[in-house]
Amino acid sequence: MPGAAELKGRISSIRDTRKITNAMELISSAKLRRAKANLDQTRPYFSSLQAEITRIFRLAPNAESRYFSHDEAEQRSQGAAAGRNGCVVVTADKGLAGSYNHNVLRAADAFLARTPDTELFVVGEYGRRYFTRRGVPIDGGFLFTGQSPTMHRARLIAAGLLDRFDSGELKTIYMIYTDFKNGVSWESVTTRLLPFHHSHFEAAMGPMERVPVFDFVPSVTEVLDAAARNYMVGFIYSALTDSFCSEQNARMTAMDAAGRNADKMLDTLGKQYQRSRQEEITRELTEISAGAKALRARESNP
Repeated sequence: MPGAAELKGRISSIRDTRKITNAMELISSAKLRRAKANLDQTRPYFSSLQAEITRIFRLAPNAESRYFSHDEAEQRSQGAAAGRNGCVVVTADKGLAGSYNHNVLRAADAFLARTPDTELFVVGEYGRRYFTRRGVPIDGGFLFTGQSPTMHRARLIAAGLLDRFDSGELKTIYMIYTDFKNGVSWESVTTRLLPFHHSHFEAAMGPMERVPVFDFVPSVTEVLDAAARNYMVGFIYSALTDSFCSEQNARMTAMDAAGRNADKMLDTLGKQYQRSRQEEITRELTEISAGAKALRARESNP
């Protein structure tokens, strides 16, 4: 068994680590609340924008746009269209977040196995290091952090992807991120970002209702294109924020588990320390008693 001094040093080290894990848990909790509040403030606008796109399709069912597709079979199979694909992978900048990063990267590896002709756009330093170590090419100019998502960052990402899509460099664009379902669970999601699935908006139409007649200026296609570009910004911002919330929730869970493990170790080491200390005290008393006995024996036998 280690000595009392060594056990005391280990106890001190674990207590310091426990303070760090507790601080990280509190910081993640604060970041999670702030990110959820920001997302809740922007969701009404993009929900209304989705409703307007749905209304356009209802008023002009034959409207066409390069940002929308009717291919429902592709949606079910998650297959890719002919041509080069783009894939945005959203990870964290660092680890210590349980299985959060691993789940996203596992989904990305599975996607690359299905669609090898894919250009990767990675958000977050953790994902960039992962693919660089494995020799998987990624877009070197796509340098965005996974921390504290903002609308400005979502617009920059959307603008870059739209340029590549409009120029024909990319035929389809996918996004792999973590969906923050609630405060308990989250899961990695692979979804096609562009072109949007027409069926997604058709499903949101609901029952038929009386709608007024609109004139689209300059044309229904251009109005639909403009709405789709704005909706894409909202989708990306929502995905970034969902991923960030999931990361913070995963880190809270990981730090809570680490804290509980530290408490168990402290309890065990505390008992070992007390036992070791008692053994040392007993040994010292025994040595003192033996020395006194030897001294008395010497005095009685000069």
